[in-house]
Amino acid sequence: MLVEGKVAVVTGGSRGIGRQIVETFLRHGAIVHYMSRNAGDSMEYFRTAVPEGDVTFHALDVADEGAVNAVFEQIMTARGRIDVLINNAGITRDGLMMRMSLEDWQAVLNINLTGAFLCSRAVARQMIKNRGGSIINITSVVGKIGNGGQANYASSKAGLIGLTKSMAREVGSRGVRVNAIAPGFIETEMTDTLNAQQRDALVSQIPMGRIGSAGEVASVCLFLASEMASYITGEIMTVGGGLAM
Repeated sequence: MLVEGKVAVVTGGSRGIGRQIVETFLRHGAIVHYMSRNAGDSMEYFRTAVPEGDVTFHALDVADEGAVNAVFEQIMTARGRIDVLINNAGITRDGLMMRMSLEDWQAVLNINLTGAFLCSRAVARQMIKNRGGSIINITSVVGKIGNGGQANYASSKAGLIGLTKSMAREVGSRGVRVNAIAPGFIETEMTDTLNAQQRDALVSQIPMGRIGSAGEVASVCLFLASEMASYITGEIMTVGGGLAM
């Protein structure tokens, strides 16, 4: 029970990697508030998977400054504090840079990068006052190595790396740790749409010879949120089977 009793907030928690993070934290005793623009079947899923779990959903667009501040204030009023923030919310609008619209560029930056900034700012003052807390940003290997057709996504994820390191320097002396996880190719709803040829092409780039699981990302997230990582901050931990070595 590595995070037992801790109040954790997970953005983009209704599906994919975010859903697995929520489930993993619930199984380890955390009180979890998660958010996305649409809950889908996630609350039913969590209540079935972890019946004893204390979990709450909030509908939220993380790029909406007023809404972010209101929801985080609501959580802190109800729980008294937030111990862990996991900035996982993200979207893709892929396309070649020369054909990419400004709207698609800004939409991805707004959710993936500005959203993480707004949520982190909303909890930072309280974490500093409490002299403790953990912020974990879910970036991507493409933020480190780039990817054709994803100039907006790769830029947003590279920006998260810079945000992570800058925040870590600002708040480290107050006991607040800020780290990031850079997943590689992970089994999610998005990879389910790949055909066999596309999947084989992806796997051929990975030294470990397989696509990773959302649980493998969630386990690293759990470690970084726990006291086992009490002297780790400003780090980018890659979970990619060697893809970005």
